[in-house]
Amino acid sequence: MPTIVHGFDWPDRIVVGTIGRPGERAFYLQARDGKRVTSVALEKEQSAVLAEKVDELLDEVATVDDNRFSVPDTAPKELFDADPLDQPVEPEFRAGALSLGFDPATAQVVIEAYPIEAEVEIVAEERGEDGELEAVVEIPEPAELFQVKIPVGTARAFVERTREVVAAGRPPGVA
Repeated sequence: MPTIVHGFDWPDRIVVGTIGRPGERAFYLQARDGKRVTSVALEKEQSAVLAEKVDELLDEVATVDDNRFSVPDTAPKELFDADPLDQPVEPEFRAGALSLGFDPATAQVVIEAYPIEAEVEIVAEERGEDGELEAVVEIPEPAELFQVKIPVGTARAFVERTREVVAAGRPPGVA
């Protein structure tokens, strides 16, 4: 069965937001393009790591030799989004894995979220170069994929907002 792709190439909005009170909050990655809104459920830790990695990616792109991309050091004020999530929030899936990339053709950060996959099949066992037995697994095509491509200024604003949202709750490790 082909993967259902929830794709946004130049979304009107991309944010991490929450529903609920601190200690009981649910985190969501949400994109909007016109009237189309797609949400994916995240963990607080996934949200924090995503912001950190997007920030690191932008810093790396800004320092590349012969860089032709203008990557702002901070989020342009006009791009910061402090509004709540678009309602109703109906997540397509809970993210199990996130990936991050940069498309130099469009100067966009690419964020992908994949659902939690329960089925991973061990198809063989082989001896590695060190002689240790290693499992060869078959990872099925994901049922769904959430993919958002955003310009670098929007990505900086996304990082700033996400960090604020994460920091607004209980400190990490507090039950």
